[in-house]
Amino acid sequence: MNGRDIALDYTYDHGIPPVPNKIFQEFAADLGIEDFQFSRTHWSVKDADLYRALLRNSQPRRPRPRVFQLAAYENIEPSLVSAMMPFDSGFDAVYATLRATAEAAGLRCVRADDIWVNRAVIQYVVSLIDRSCIVICDCTGRNPNVFYEIGIAHALGRDVCQISR
Repeated sequence: MNGRDIALDYTYDHGIPPVPNKIFQEFAADLGIEDFQFSRTHWSVKDADLYRALLRNSQPRRPRPRVFQLAAYENIEPSLVSAMMPFDSGFDAVYATLRATAEAAGLRCVRADDIWVNRAVIQYVVSLIDRSCIVICDCTGRNPNVFYEIGIAHALGRDVCQISR
C-alpha cells in the first residue's frame, strides 16, 4: 500500500464455478453496485460482505408448496420455540410447563393457537414452524394435525422434540 494505491494478490480457484453477472445484478443494491458498472471491466472496493451476499442470494431457493406459502429464504429466530399440540384446553398445563421451561432457558415458546394473524390457520402454523429454531410436538392422542406439523418441521430442517403423555 502506497498512499492511495492498493496492491492485491489473487489466484483463481478453478474448483469454484464462476458467478455470472446476471446473478450479481439480482442483488446489486446489496453490494452497492450501480447498473452502469455492469457494462465495464474494473476493480471496485465496496463496503459490503460479498461472501454473505452471495450465500444469501445465490443459493437454490426452496420449492414452492401449493397449500401454504414459505418465504424464499429462511428467517429463523434463534430464541423462538414453537409448541405444536391440539387446539384443546386439555393441553394448557403442558403448554404452561413448556413455556416456563423455555423462559428459564432464555427462549420464547409460542403455541400456534396463542395468536394467529392469517385467516388460514395452516399458514400461521407453517410460518411459526419456519421461524422457530426448535419445534416441540405433543403426540398425545395421535392428532393428525400434529403429525402433519412434525412432517413440515422435519422437511424444513428444524430440530423437533416429540413428547407424549
